[in-house]
Amino acid sequence: MPSLQKFVVEGPAGALEGTTHLPGAAPRAIAIVAHPLPTMGGTMENKVVTTLAKTFVELDFLAVRFNFRGTGGSAGAFDGGDGEVEDVLEVANHARQRHGDLPLILAGFSFGGYVQARAAQELHPQRLVLIAPAVGRFAMPHVPANTLVIHGEQDEVIPLADALLWARPQQLPVVVLPGTEHFFHGRLHLIKQLVLQNFKGTPL
Repeated sequence: MPSLQKFVVEGPAGALEGTTHLPGAAPRAIAIVAHPLPTMGGTMENKVVTTLAKTFVELDFLAVRFNFRGTGGSAGAFDGGDGEVEDVLEVANHARQRHGDLPLILAGFSFGGYVQARAAQELHPQRLVLIAPAVGRFAMPHVPANTLVIHGEQDEVIPLADALLWARPQQLPVVVLPGTEHFFHGRLHLIKQLVLQNFKGTPL
């Protein structure tokens, strides 16, 4: 049976708190999931974040979600993205030390998507999953061609036009959910469905 383990790891700005979702079988990969903007109330308890973690567990991935520095019980203060990238690197390193050098998946929602896109340049994960990444608000880097990007048609925080402007020069496909706003109310099942479809039968 899947289970949860709380953890605390010492990050560059102090202790980082998190939760590991363990699958019922031997894990095939480690998925690190990053939450939206802390200054707007984003935490690892966000519904998109928890949906991603539970979906990865269904794929027999070990899923890790955690609070960025200055959020919840994590020490430190918001750092605009730079420090948060360091937090991801520390959590990924901790997960691999504890659970083995498994294939790595990075996933993030909104600000978390921006952070993960940057962290991917250091960690070189097998796959990257970005849900409504915060393009236009932060300097989003280019991402690998196999990145899964999901965006709401009626996103009122990160307009779809901004996401397409970022994706276009990369020739990067964007999955658009019609009639969907930034927080994916009533659409979480579609995120789950798309992630499952994207990973099932695909070698890591």
